[in-house]
Amino acid sequence: MPEIIIVKDEAEAGELYARCVADLIKAKPDAVLGLATGSSPLAAYQALARVVHDEAIDVSAVRGFALDEYLGLPLTHPESYHSTIHRTVVEPLGLDPEKVHVPGDVLEGAPLEDGIGTDGHIGFNEPGSSLASGTRVKTLAEQTRIDNARFFDGDINQVPMHCITQGIGTIMKARHLVLLAFGAGKAEAIEETCEGGVSAFCPASALQMHPHATIIVDEEAA
Repeated sequence: MPEIIIVKDEAEAGELYARCVADLIKAKPDAVLGLATGSSPLAAYQALARVVHDEAIDVSAVRGFALDEYLGLPLTHPESYHSTIHRTVVEPLGLDPEKVHVPGDVLEGAPLEDGIGTDGHIGFNEPGSSLASGTRVKTLAEQTRIDNARFFDGDINQVPMHCITQGIGTIMKARHLVLLAFGAGKAEAIEETCEGGVSAFCPASALQMHPHATIIVDEEAA
């Protein structure tokens, strides 16, 4: 079973994540980080950036791999995950951009941390996803497009219908998985993730089989 930590708010969750990752980088300067987008990780990335700068941690050798990318958006679009990862992670932490990769970069030639969707998806692995490894093209579920419309001025028609994402099998290969969830809207998904059976109906339930998974939630999500 995953380790479950209940915190009072996103700031406290961010501090826990930051300490964990900062200590990892100190012990292993060429650490590989899995990077998620969305709202859930923002406080964690901000806290990590503060620790990196306050403690003068050398991150020049750190590598990063984003979970997914929209198809059909230019990499320069402000809501592409290429742009988002660079804006929220690469620049604040001072990472080497050449060492941070987004699936869309590959399409154009070039611990893992995650949030959870209201339908239990991780990355863009929607309900019904298999445990296979690899990177694959997916059609986004309607609920995911509705949830992500907030990043596109509330207009679901601007949200791409397809994406490329790491498979659940690839995500499960991370040595340490950290899942963040906040708010009552995530409570049902967290319940299924932690207490339901392992099922394709809740892709995040696969974390029950991971040897080192940490789920950090606030009281409402818990």
